[in-house]
Amino acid sequence: MNKFIVSARKYRPQNFSTVVGQSHITTTLKNAIRNQQLAHAFLFCGPRGVGKTTCARIMAKAINCEQPASDGEACNECHSCISFNEGSSLNIHELDAASNNSVDDIRTLVEQVRIPPQAGKYKVYIIDEVHMLSASAFNAFLKTLEEPPPYAIFILATTEKHKILPTILSRCQVFDFKRITTRDIIDHLQEICEKENISADPSAVEVIAQKSDGCMRDALSIMDKMVSFSNGQLTYADTLEHLNILDAGYYFKLLDAIRRQNLSDALLIYDEINRKGFEGDLLLEGFSEFVRNLLVCKDEKAAVLLDVVAEFKEKYHSVAQETGAGYLISMLNVLNESALHFKAARNKRLHVELALIKLSYLGQALHLMDSGTSDKKKGTEAVKPVAFRSIPPMEAREKKTPAFSEVRAAEKTEAANAVELTTGAKLMIEEPAKPLYGSRDFTEANPSGKTSSSPPVSSTQQPEVPPTSLGALSKIRQQVLNRKHAKSSDLPKPLEQEQLQQTWNQFTAELKENKNSAAQSFDGALLKILDDQTFEILTNNNLEQRFIEQEKRNLSDLLQTVFNNRNLSFSISIRENANQHIHLEKSLSKREQFQQMAEQYPLVKELKEKLKLELDY
Repeated sequence: MNKFIVSARKYRPQNFSTVVGQSHITTTLKNAIRNQQLAHAFLFCGPRGVGKTTCARIMAKAINCEQPASDGEACNECHSCISFNEGSSLNIHELDAASNNSVDDIRTLVEQVRIPPQAGKYKVYIIDEVHMLSASAFNAFLKTLEEPPPYAIFILATTEKHKILPTILSRCQVFDFKRITTRDIIDHLQEICEKENISADPSAVEVIAQKSDGCMRDALSIMDKMVSFSNGQLTYADTLEHLNILDAGYYFKLLDAIRRQNLSDALLIYDEINRKGFEGDLLLEGFSEFVRNLLVCKDEKAAVLLDVVAEFKEKYHSVAQETGAGYLISMLNVLNESALHFKAARNKRLHVELALIKLSYLGQALHLMDSGTSDKKKGTEAVKPVAFRSIPPMEAREKKTPAFSEVRAAEKTEAANAVELTTGAKLMIEEPAKPLYGSRDFTEANPSGKTSSSPPVSSTQQPEVPPTSLGALSKIRQQVLNRKHAKSSDLPKPLEQEQLQQTWNQFTAELKENKNSAAQSFDGALLKILDDQTFEILTNNNLEQRFIEQEKRNLSDLLQTVFNNRNLSFSISIRENANQHIHLEKSLSKREQFQQMAEQYPLVKELKEKLKLELDY
């Protein structure tokens, strides 16, 4: 009975041409051997299982070959090559730095280097996992590595290049090995299956190649295990079951349930996955990769990055075109956050279920956000000047923007009527039902700040003037001129502390009525008259100063109207030695976060009660 040899050893490359996925390394080494341009020290670095030690052995055999080929390959027929293949060569020494990492081990190596080879051209020293050497061992090795005997060649191999001292790196030729592509691994595995007469499903081979993550040794080990499990019949289903991999079909069904906002189906799918032995973190990571693949399929240029089984590629493309990119990005964000907090969660299952709940109602949340954004855009459009907005040929109603000067309001009316004459659209201007800050009627009729008992005059009681008549424009202009003459006859009133404070209190009361956040800042401010036309507002801190500055224009229009002085001005400053209190926003606890979410989405609370879920606060 023949002794079984694992595929990683049986099919280990014996020459440079059989090395998979490292052509940029093998070509350089063959040229160096053929041209006799060998360095005295090499450093092979890269991930595990990509061929670093294999290339070091092939190179050691090739440089001692007695009859090398024209392309730099070993002949495998001379005495040196035969002894190397049998493992009896005296010119090649391998050292495992993981277990021989002391200064004494390096000193022993240095003493061996002094002895020239008895047969062959070179003595080759292969030091694997060289990053495991101690700092003192590295220092003891520096001199020999920099100026070795002409017959000595050092080949260092490591998976962690950053742990090697810069003094070592500067003395070596560095070769960076890359991960082997999935395509190269698939081709190599299929070639081995043909040699071993193994019936392998192409989809199963693709799954093994993806599972290996660019490591050929891992891919060969997995295939050996799967062949033993399936008794030489490598199928896709057996591979998924044995490697503990979720089929992409589950992710497609889960995405369909989430898009339909069918929470019950999503939870049932997760329950089925959980009963098959798959943990919640595996589902979160796998579903995140699934959503990433859908995002990749959105763009034809990035579609080459899609690394999935061939039978699912068309379905990935079709589903990706049906799903919006913004929706997929939001899903990826929720999944990533859930995966980060999975380990800290006490109830793992509930943690995953909450993530599925968020995903199920994600579409509704995005819709509400979009509607809110559109409302903001509409509001922004409504406050734009009429002259800069295109008015459609239909009856449009526009609310008058609060103005603090009647002259300014009349000027806006003139601009609107001018647009009417050119476009032919009808523009109806509605007067506000409640007095505004800048209204003269508000200050003169009610100087004490008391609310009048008489009802406001409705805008509908005013005589309507045909919007398109030129007579309306002339009347408005005449009214403006009359009011300008009337105002010119009034003399400006000097600033008085009592009347100033009274107007200030009226403005503050109006802010409180409108639930304006700046009202508290107005309450705490002090007023200081500097002269007849200037006064100063003293605040307690920078926050209050900013709030008052936001209402500066409205306040200025009101005060100029009350005192009949357009030159009236004021400044805002912070009192000296004022106690500045900085109110920091308190972070919400998990309970408060859930309560907030339940208030926003009542269905979440209803679902919790129906399913009798216990929340992990």
